[in-house]
Amino acid sequence: MQNANTAFHKSVVYSIVGLMMIPIIATFIYSISSRWGATILPDGFSLQWYGQLLTDDRFLAAFGRSLFIGISALTLSVVLIVPAIFVVFYYFPKLDKVMNILILLPFAVPPVVSSVGLLQIYADSSIPLVGTPWILIGTYFTIALPFMYRAIANSFESINLQVLMDAAHLLGASTTRAFLLIILPNLRKGLMASLFLSFSFLLGEFVFANILVGTRYETLQIYLYNMRQTSGHFTSALVMTYFLFIFLLTWLASRFNRGIKS
Repeated sequence: MQNANTAFHKSVVYSIVGLMMIPIIATFIYSISSRWGATILPDGFSLQWYGQLLTDDRFLAAFGRSLFIGISALTLSVVLIVPAIFVVFYYFPKLDKVMNILILLPFAVPPVVSSVGLLQIYADSSIPLVGTPWILIGTYFTIALPFMYRAIANSFESINLQVLMDAAHLLGASTTRAFLLIILPNLRKGLMASLFLSFSFLLGEFVFANILVGTRYETLQIYLYNMRQTSGHFTSALVMTYFLFIFLLTWLASRFNRGIKS
C-alpha cells in the first residue's frame, strides 16, 4: 500500500513538472527552428538565432550592464549587511525579531510606487542620478536586502557564535580579527547561496530598471522588452539564454544551500 501511495505521489509530481516544462520545451524548439509555420514540427533546425544573439553587440552590452549593476549591488550588500548581522547576533540578539520585520518593508511598497517616489525625490536633485546605473545599484540593494539577511542570519544561527568569539578572545584575537578570520569562513556557504539567489532575482528585475533608467542605460530586461517586436525565433533564443543563465544561478544557490543544511 505504501509503495502504491509513493508511486501515485511521484506520478502527480512528475505530471505537474511535465506540464510546466511544455512551454519551456516549445520555446526551445522554436528558438532552434529555421521555420515553423502551420505544421506540427518545424521545417528545419538551425542555431543561427543563437549565433545572431551572441554576436549582437547590443545584447552583450546590455548583459554586461546587468552584471555590473547586480555585482555592484551585491558587493554593497555584503559590505553593509554582513557586519550589521554580526552586530545584531553578537551584541543585540533580541533585535533579530525586529530586523525580520524591517527587512520585509521593501516588499510592502509596490515597485511602481517606489519608482515614482524615487523619481520625485531625485528628478530635481543637484546630483544627476535618474537615468544612471547608480540609482539602480542603490535600489537593487534594498531589493536584495531580505534575501541576503535571511540567508546569512540562518548561517549565524547554525554556528555557535558566542563560543567561537569567546574562544578567539581567549587566544588573543580582537573582535574584528575574530570576525574576519573565524566567523566569515563559517558563513561562506550561506553567503554564496544568498548571493546567487539574489543575483538571479536582480537579473530579472524590470520595473525599477524601466522607470528609473529605461533605454538610457539598457539592461538585459530592457533589451528583452525592446526586442519583443523582432523575429519570434530571435526572441525565443534570447528567452532561453536568459532562462538557462537563471537556472544555473538557482542551481548553484541550491547546491550551496544543501551544503549548509548538511
